Amino acid sequence: MGFLGSSPLLIFSLFLCVTAAIATCSNGKCKPLDQCSSDGCATGLYCFSCPKRFEGSRCVRSTITDQFKLLQNNSLPFNKYAYLTTHNSFSITGEPSHAGVPRHTFSNQDDTITQQLNNGVRALMLDTYDFMGDIWLCHSFKGKCHAFTAFRPAVDTLKEVEMFLRANPSEIITLILEDHVESPNGLMNVFSTSELTKYWFPVSNMPQDGQDWPLVKDMVAKNHRLIVFTSKKHKQESEGIAYQWNYMVENQHSQMGLGDCIKIAALTVESQHHSMTKPSLWFW
Repeated sequence: MGFLGSSPLLIFSLFLCVTAAIATCSNGKCKPLDQCSSDGCATGLYCFSCPKRFEGSRCVRSTITDQFKLLQNNSLPFNKYAYLTTHNSFSITGEPSHAGVPRHTFSNQDDTITQQLNNGVRALMLDTYDFMGDIWLCHSFKGKCHAFTAFRPAVDTLKEVEMFLRANPSEIITLILEDHVESPNGLMNVFSTSELTKYWFPVSNMPQDGQDWPLVKDMVAKNHRLIVFTSKKHKQESEGIAYQWNYMVENQHSQMGLGDCIKIAALTVESQHHSMTKPSLWFW
């Protein structure tokens, strides 16, 4: 599909910060990745710090391109567009503890969910768990959420998604769930509580055997603007949540991403039966 065959939906997972050679500048003339102060970046950039990768601050892009406006009438199938996805979208630096104890786990993002969506992210990767009698987002291990790995109740994040969809009636959001929820209908209950079911793209409308998805304009017209995938196969039948690997393929996470010819050859064969491809690229 695409450069893997015939133009799939490409979902890129953003992990870390970009680094490059630095130049000194000022007065609104700083270019991407130049060292900067609060007012030094050129139009369309903002001053950003990434302590894990570089000292000080650098200019990064702050404007996005609406992919749907690149082609008149949104006339392509949904799987012909490429979208930015954030990995562990909920795992946000500085998120206060909501579980009553200090959190001791990794974070992957600096922006809130709303900021990510406003900055052009159109797919979120979320890890869902049963915890404290509810569904939570946790960056945890061995399929269990703990107070020190818990970030927030899932409903809080999903309400941010609902607010964005309500405020932007032509946008489509994809959620990719690493699903550890065992409680019956636990996920669907939290989607109902967050009022997201009214945007739900039904499994019955999803293409089979690598066929194209509906046109974007038709999805918007029907208000089918939320696509949800689960990592648990049985939930496609029991809860109506699409099983991820029935519809997409993904390369092995690495700095090489799609540059690994051996792995991409296997991916190309598998993608003949799936209309979505999720290349995972590590940006440094």
